Amino acid sequence: MDLLSNILDLLRLKGTFYFRTSFNRPWGVAVPAFENVSRFHFVHRGRCWVTVAGVDSPVLLEQGDLVIITHGAAHSLRDQPDTPLKTVDQVVAEAGFTGEGALVIGDQGTGHETQLICGHFAFDSDATHPLIEKLPPYLHIKNFGEASTLWLEATLKLIGAEAGRSNLGGDLIALKLTEIIFTQAIRAFLASDGQRQLVFKGIADTHIGRSLTEIHRNPAHSWTLESMARVAGLSRTAFANRFQDLMGMTPIQYLTNWRMQIARRSLVESENSIYEVAEQSGYQSEAAFGRVFKRHFDLAPATYRRVRRAEDRVA
Repeated sequence: MDLLSNILDLLRLKGTFYFRTSFNRPWGVAVPAFENVSRFHFVHRGRCWVTVAGVDSPVLLEQGDLVIITHGAAHSLRDQPDTPLKTVDQVVAEAGFTGEGALVIGDQGTGHETQLICGHFAFDSDATHPLIEKLPPYLHIKNFGEASTLWLEATLKLIGAEAGRSNLGGDLIALKLTEIIFTQAIRAFLASDGQRQLVFKGIADTHIGRSLTEIHRNPAHSWTLESMARVAGLSRTAFANRFQDLMGMTPIQYLTNWRMQIARRSLVESENSIYEVAEQSGYQSEAAFGRVFKRHFDLAPATYRRVRRAEDRVA
């Protein structure tokens, strides 16, 4: 599995499809902040403006554009930058939206319709990675379908065709297809602006990327700074400095954080003993593993397993 796929797989990326819209002028919707998610809006038809909390200027979204509000910040969508806003609850109530079909604002057939496909991406509880943390407040990918591959353009059209309609299995198809969008958006960011930002620069770098790939391929290996540098094809000092400059952390910090993510998931999803989880995570001592794990999650491994499983049952 490649590096990006490995990261997103461990974090358990899940797409949640909301609805498609038929917004007719004038319209404006205020979307509240939400933790631990990345919201997305794809402009299937028409155009609109998005304003993200903490970002000075609104962004124009044209037909075919995708915007991902990466950290769940409050934001607004409207036909013009100065159109008054209504809350999502107000819009849903006034439209009498039941979750079926499109969410409609205004009179259809005016020639000023904006169709959006809206949803969010979520990760497991406590799942984190520097790649996600270092994303900017939003990703705006112009003409997303065409800028990607032909199959993705077809996927977006299929989501638009299936979303909220009465076709048997249509909502499930749309939901599963949205999970593809986040991965492709990250790929597009890595190939463009991401190459100038911390973490993304490291993943794209030949030497650091090679070491990261091997760490992810075999996280339980008894890695040292020397062995990681050898894989990268650099001297110990050059590797340490380059890793710090491009990733914003030391190699050992990255390794430890990744191992803790592996341990977190194993504790919740498997019946492995704490010692077995420690071994899978690169620790030969259960006591040492427990100390590191508690520093990361504020809970001992056994307690963490019990608490998270109880939360999952409630959910």
